[in-house]
Order: sequence, then C-alpha cells, then structure tokens
Amino acid sequence: MKKVPLEIKNTVAWKNYGPWYCPKKPKNVINKNNITQDLLENVERYFNDNMSHEERSVFENKLKSDETFKLQVEEIKALLLGIETQSLKEQLNEFHKYIPLSISKHRSTKFKIWQIGKYAAAAILVIALGCYWFYAKPSNEKLYAKYFIADPGLPTTMSATDNYDFYDAMVNYKHGEYHIAISKWEKLQQKKPENDTINYFLGVAQLANKNELKAIPFLKNATQQSESVFLNDAYFYLGLAYLKTNQLTKAKESFNDCKSEKSQELLAKIKLKE
Repeated sequence: MKKVPLEIKNTVAWKNYGPWYCPKKPKNVINKNNITQDLLENVERYFNDNMSHEERSVFENKLKSDETFKLQVEEIKALLLGIETQSLKEQLNEFHKYIPLSISKHRSTKFKIWQIGKYAAAAILVIALGCYWFYAKPSNEKLYAKYFIADPGLPTTMSATDNYDFYDAMVNYKHGEYHIAISKWEKLQQKKPENDTINYFLGVAQLANKNELKAIPFLKNATQQSESVFLNDAYFYLGLAYLKTNQLTKAKESFNDCKSEKSQELLAKIKLKE
C-alpha cells in the first residue's frame, strides 16, 4: 500500500474522510464502485440541499434511470451518515461530561425533582433569551439573518498543482474554519489582487466570520469582473454586507444589480419597510 504523505494526513479533509480524501487525483477511482471526489462532492451538495433547481432535477432523473449511479449515491450516503453519526457521538460524549453519572441513593426523590426542574428552568431561560435577542434585533439584522447562507464552496479536488493553496484553504472554509481560510486566501490575494474567485470567497468568508466591513472591499473587487461566474452572487453578498452595516442605499444598489429572485425579493422587503 502506498504511504500517505504526512502533509495530507494533517489536513482537515483527511481527518474527516480518511482514505476517501483524494487531493491530488480527484478523477481517479477511489473505491470499487468508481466513486470520484467530484461525485462525492455532488452527492454531499444534494443531501445538504445546496443544488440549484436545475442541478437537482438532473441529479434525480439520473437516480431513476441509472442503477449504477444509484448504488454509488447510496454508498456515499452511508459514508456521510457514518461521518455525521461519529460527529454526533463525539458531541454527546462531550455533553455527558457535564452531567452527573449517577445520583446518590441517599438523595430524596424531592431533591431529584428539584434537580430536574433546575435544568428545565435553565433551558427555558436560554430559549427566552434567544427569542428576546432575535426580536430585539434591528429589522436590517433580521433580514440579514434570514437571507445569509454562506456559499457552499467549490469541490476540493486540488487537481491543479498551481491551485493547491487555494483548494487547501477551501477545505478549511467548507469545515467552518473561516479564519484559517481567510489567512491563506489573503496571501494569494496579495499576489493576484484582481482575481475574482479569490476576492469572492474572501468576501463570503469574512461575512461568515461576522466581519461585514472587511468583506465589502473584497466583494466590490469581485463585482468589477463583468464576465465572472460569481458576479450575481458577489452583488448579492455585497448587498447583504451593506444591509448588515446599515448602508441601505448601497445595499439597494447591489441587490438591484443582482438578477436573482432572492435578491429582488429582499429588495422589495427593504423598500416596503421604508
């Protein structure tokens, strides 16, 4: 068996997917059912509901007509479920550390009920505070919270050696390690300040990391490339950044430049509350 380089074993993707992670040769077969890294990414997007309507329609039609493809999807589904189950198990183990293993036999039933009541009261307090926090937020923040969903990112194929650093940061981004991804992409952006892809994902990562003001210049740079595949999304996220920072005039301009349905829907809601 070929020895796996240490630098790959140390990546987040390897720790989560183990031998399934194939950073250098995504097109190669990575198991007996011919499942590629690209297919793994697409199936993950399907089950996470991150596909467009057209992509989902094509995907589901293929599921109905291609038995081999259906088997591949089922295998990947089982893999993803195993990963989520292990993650949940680890979270529950962590949670259990803070719960007493047993209650002394000498404690009275009354005390046990009081103990349960105490945890219930604490839970109700947390929920109440959460509701208060949400409804007390300014309307702009409510709209932002409703419409902001971080871009799911690009498939982490890392097939091109020249782009290894970019896709290495993409792995961090897709695992919610936004500050690490930002640090890596900023170094690349210094070398390629006009690159629309780097600017776009830097902007979205800053938004996901709750740095709206820092996101704005990167997203503005991304909108300067009229042929960019990220143009509409860049305008949408730029509008959200302006919305969160209470720059309503600029937010409306950005949403107006974005031609997506959700952008026009959000623009109408902003105008309605003025």
